Amino acid sequence: MSTFFSVSEKVQSASEKALKEAKPAFRQIEEITEYNQQKVLAAFIRNRVDEADFGTTTGYGYNDRGREKLDELCADIFGAEKAIIRAGMLSCGTHTLSVCLYGVLRPGDTLLCVSGTPYDTIHSTIGIDHGKSKGKGTLLDFGVSYSQIDLTADDQLDYDAIEKAAAKPDVRMVYLQRSRGYSLRHSLSVDEIGRVCEIVHRVNPRAVVMVDNCYGEFTEKREPTEVGADLIAGSLIKNAGGGIAASGGYIAGRADLVELCACRLTTPGLGLEVGATLGQNRSLYMGLFHAPHVVGEALKTAVYAAALFSQLGFQVTPTVEETRHDIIQAICLENADRLIAFCQGMQKGAPVDSYVTPEPWDMPGYDNQVIMSAGAFTGGSSIELSGDAPLREPYAVWIQGGLNFHSGKVGVTLAAEELQRRGLL
Repeated sequence: MSTFFSVSEKVQSASEKALKEAKPAFRQIEEITEYNQQKVLAAFIRNRVDEADFGTTTGYGYNDRGREKLDELCADIFGAEKAIIRAGMLSCGTHTLSVCLYGVLRPGDTLLCVSGTPYDTIHSTIGIDHGKSKGKGTLLDFGVSYSQIDLTADDQLDYDAIEKAAAKPDVRMVYLQRSRGYSLRHSLSVDEIGRVCEIVHRVNPRAVVMVDNCYGEFTEKREPTEVGADLIAGSLIKNAGGGIAASGGYIAGRADLVELCACRLTTPGLGLEVGATLGQNRSLYMGLFHAPHVVGEALKTAVYAAALFSQLGFQVTPTVEETRHDIIQAICLENADRLIAFCQGMQKGAPVDSYVTPEPWDMPGYDNQVIMSAGAFTGGSSIELSGDAPLREPYAVWIQGGLNFHSGKVGVTLAAEELQRRGLL
């Protein structure tokens, strides 16, 4: 592969074929990346970002001009009326999504998830974790009902069922998870989300369409808020933080809904007016600015992984030719030995903690043991190259991230080499 990393002839040959196969997809990714980078740059210019916006506040954080402008910038980028973007106050993606759910939903309301079972870590927020969180303040504890529509047998949103279910007067929120999570379903396109928005708003004007936008930001030229989504949310240690933000999340959408979320994040009467930034503004501005480019690099890494492992005989989703709507690449490794070897091999190509050996463990919020390769500058940062999975059927690994394609390629290739070294290819 180079003078710095050695791989077997079999993996090297597969890698060279994979790169050739990936070239058309790379060209498409670069075109989307340039569009989104210009969109973000234009927003920075329109909002007159200046050095004084990088200052800090302590205590209550009243009149933090950098924080206020950052909110406006985030709204502009996502085509929304209003936004919140915070480091620390929003600790992760699950916390950010929970703020939205608790901010909008009230006793007697129904939360209708129309993209199948949501991601594992949100189960305890809703209360669908087999009673583990009962009595701890779940939505079900507070009298919010939950209903779900699965995807069809051919992996499509069930629009007829969505129209029927969303029309019920108690449905206050229709929830879509854009990314696949730990499943092999397809990630949702902005066009698909827009169709759901049209249906829901037509049959139930009271209902709010909320999108878990994690892993999807800047993978297309439009965001869900630009096609009718009332509320979107995501994590800053994923796409929108550009590999620079050390923590946090964002919420964007209709002004009245974002205000409800702000009152949940802080307290009614204070909302967006408080929240010391403690020196974090600069990293959030930089992260947003770099995000489109970093997402493009992560997409290239995912395409290369799909091409390489399909060359080696594994089922991959999405395939090299498929249009992508998030940064995640799933590879079906078929058994636990391969899954563990993959993660341990990828770890060897990490810039941080390359010498450690990932092992399956009882990770909070999951029903199965999880193994995770994640040699990141920021703990848990999914926009940096990582590969992880619960140890359960179909023993697929889900890859995400790659701050730059050249290092991402190394990590993916070393994962393949580890399988070869152990005789698992």
